[in-house]
Amino acid sequence: MPQAAVDPVLPSDITAQARDLGPLESPVIWLTAAGAAVAVLAVTIALWHHRRARRWGAGGTVVLLLLAAVTAVNSYVGYVRTPDDLGRLFERGSGAADAVGMLLDDGADEPDAPADSTARHRPAVVNSGQRIDVLSLPDPADAVPSGENYVILPPGYDDPANAGHRYPVVYLIHGYPYGGPRDWLTSGAAPDALRDLEADHVIAPMIVVSVDLTAGVPSKDWEGLDVPGGPQLETYLAKTVVAGVDHHYRTLADRRHRALGGMSGGGFAALNTGLHHLDEFATLVIALPYDDLNDSIGILDGHPGAIAANTPRRYLPTMTFTAPISVLLAAGTGAPTDVATARRIAEALHRRGQEAVVHTEHGFNHTWHTARATLPYLLAFADQNFRSPTPTS
Repeated sequence: MPQAAVDPVLPSDITAQARDLGPLESPVIWLTAAGAAVAVLAVTIALWHHRRARRWGAGGTVVLLLLAAVTAVNSYVGYVRTPDDLGRLFERGSGAADAVGMLLDDGADEPDAPADSTARHRPAVVNSGQRIDVLSLPDPADAVPSGENYVILPPGYDDPANAGHRYPVVYLIHGYPYGGPRDWLTSGAAPDALRDLEADHVIAPMIVVSVDLTAGVPSKDWEGLDVPGGPQLETYLAKTVVAGVDHHYRTLADRRHRALGGMSGGGFAALNTGLHHLDEFATLVIALPYDDLNDSIGILDGHPGAIAANTPRRYLPTMTFTAPISVLLAAGTGAPTDVATARRIAEALHRRGQEAVVHTEHGFNHTWHTARATLPYLLAFADQNFRSPTPTS
């Protein structure tokens, strides 16, 4: 049995910063846009007999209402925190959108483009000595094209004095659909969380990898599965990515020093993959959890065996554990279904003799706000298990 798992207690300054809204998440933005729309509409009505004023006023009102709607959704979801985040979102497009994105992107926490576009390993030095690499690991055999796996290395990693030091690894999976590995760097603020936790000596230095499980099609709700006739994403993560990271970096290459996590669809992928690969991961750290494929069941094309084997809600209650696992499940109380699911998963794990803890954030919902607010707890929980003297293999 692993050491009893506990919900970490963190310094208030770290938790406050993780919960804070970014400048582009402020409700002031959408309230201002909505107020401006009402004002423009009132003026337009007053000048209705002027054709040009009517035309421009109606157009302006629509634009402002659309801006209010978009910014209100972002204020709720928390996907775009800063102008830099917005720039990276525009950069996903082409032409004018990409040009706007390049102007907004300040390059912080983002690797530079390599001089050789075929390079598989792209390093860059970023804030406070922290380094972020892009590690491209193509796997044609598993139908996974070359993706961008972001590797966050701790301060001091490149110091010659640490040349013999090896580090534990936390793997994080983005949400589905339309998620991507950059999301944990932007919406999830993983570099900030790591810097704060390490600076306050809450955690020991670790490597965090934001994994690309899009298979080159981010609009597809892959759920991190080995898809019949499609990309073998679970295998790609557990074998190709883990082996690639162990090869390129100074890792502690054993299950005890690996944690796997994610948010929402990525949380499902982490739960399912982690339970299938107990030989690779001893710790799971999951935000916004769920344990059923629900609307994503179609990705398995009606294969009953594959559906049963990839639905933790079905197989976990009778699962045989060949090695112990420790799990933290985080949810916001504003999403009661998430809380109920987290407790159901934890109870199923307890009944199988495994350690599981549920962490809740008061008033938070099924959004990136919750993932960002709970990430310091996920990382601290992983660190607790990395330091545990109890064997987990």
